This record gives sequence, structure tokens and C-alpha cells, in this order.
Amino acid sequence: MRLSRRAFGASALAFGLAAGAVPRPLRAAASGGSVEGGPAIAAASDLRYALEEIAAGFRAETGQALRLTFGSTGNFARQIRAGAPFELFLAADESYVLDLARDGFTEGAGTLYAEGRLAIAVPRAGSAIAPDPELASLARALGEGRLRRFAIANPDHAPYGARAREALQHAGLWEAIEPKLVLGENVGQAAQFALSGSTDGGLIAWSLSFAPELQAAGRFARVPADWHQPLRQRMALVKGAGAVARAFFDHLQQPPARAVFARYGFALPG
Repeated sequence: MRLSRRAFGASALAFGLAAGAVPRPLRAAASGGSVEGGPAIAAASDLRYALEEIAAGFRAETGQALRLTFGSTGNFARQIRAGAPFELFLAADESYVLDLARDGFTEGAGTLYAEGRLAIAVPRAGSAIAPDPELASLARALGEGRLRRFAIANPDHAPYGARAREALQHAGLWEAIEPKLVLGENVGQAAQFALSGSTDGGLIAWSLSFAPELQAAGRFARVPADWHQPLRQRMALVKGAGAVARAFFDHLQQPPARAVFARYGFALPG
């Protein structure tokens, strides 16, 4: 039986993980998080470290603050449809933006800003598996009954969770591993679970592995790109967006911001 965030939180004590034992940087990667003041920006959780750096540069250049909120792409799309006051939406799967554009919630289809990759993440201590890109160590631990739990984002609304399911299906592991899964609400929370020490690892966004705090907690390997559908990431202005959000939308397409995305492991559109 797969464990949801709530169920895993309740069972974590049995593994010796109290809420306060989760390293602060991992809690930050999983939480909503925002910067005070300015327009509200909805961003997929895989962007957290890259976008915070870009937003800091934007503020230094313009003096304008932004309210960054990180979460799952699917949940943000539903909130925008329900009237949430976001002015810019950066999705981890372009289909959500295209659907919103078709239904008149955004100012056109926006633009591709990056392509993400999937990675296996393993805590530095106490794991039954190694971070090999083709998941052979994971398959062995699963087959030998040594795997405790394994984390992915919820595939029902988080693009990185959907791609993790595809990769596990490609490897022939999905049916066997599904009862062992711990589902994060977004890929940031999946990273928290993967590196908490109460699982043997997980499949997360490659971009998160570039954060020094996560590098200190885990080891990572990039899963082959052809094991899952592409993570084509698209952004668009929400109808009614103001001048600051428009300026940030433009800023994200300029060379300094693109360089930050590249440094966090994203492929860039031409």
C-alpha cells in the first residue's frame, strides 16, 4: 500500500524520524515558502533553488520584490482555475499551461523556459541502495526484500511523480515497488522523504540535487531521459498580471536567468 504524506508522517516515528529531525534545508525544499511583498508567483517545486536565486537578482536589479510559492504543478493549475491571485505560473509540465491557455486563464500559451530531468536520490547513510542511473541497485534491494520505503511525488498531480512512475514502469519495477512508495505532495517533499533516512531513497528532480544542502544529505544519479516522457517546462502570465510580474516574465528569458537554470541542471530551449 502506498503511503501518502499524512500516513508517512504518522509512521515516521516508527522509523525514528521526528518532525524536528528533518534537516531544515529539506523542510524548506518541501514547503510552500514565499518572499514577502510583490506579485504572487506560482512555481513548480523543482525550481525552488534556481528561482530563488533568479528572483534575488531581479530584486537587486529592479528593487522589486516577488512572492514565490512552490508546490505541485497540478495543484497550482486547479487553484488558478478557482481564482487564486497568482500573476505568473511556472509549470513543470507544459500541458497544464496549455490547458489553462485554451480555457482563457492565461495570456496566451506563454513560453518554454527549461526541460527538467529525473534523478535517483539516496541518503548518504543507512540506505539499502546505491544511486545508479539504471536503478539496478534498487531492483536488487526490492527483489531481495531489503527495500524499506521509496519516495516519489504524487503522480496524480505532480509531473515529476508521473515521470517517476514512467521510469519505474520502464525498469519493470512499478508493480513490485508500488506498495513500498511514499508519496510527496510535490517533488520538493519527495526529496525530503528520500533523504530523511526513513526511506532508502527516491526519484526526484535533478535540479534539486545541485543545492549544496541537498548534496550534503544525499547522493544522486540522473535517470536516462528516454525512460520517461520529457519534462517540458512552460510558463505563462495569468490573466490580469501586473507590470512587475510582466517584467519578471521577461527577466526569466534573459541570459543571466537562463544561465542560472543551466547551472541547476536544466536543459534550455533554443
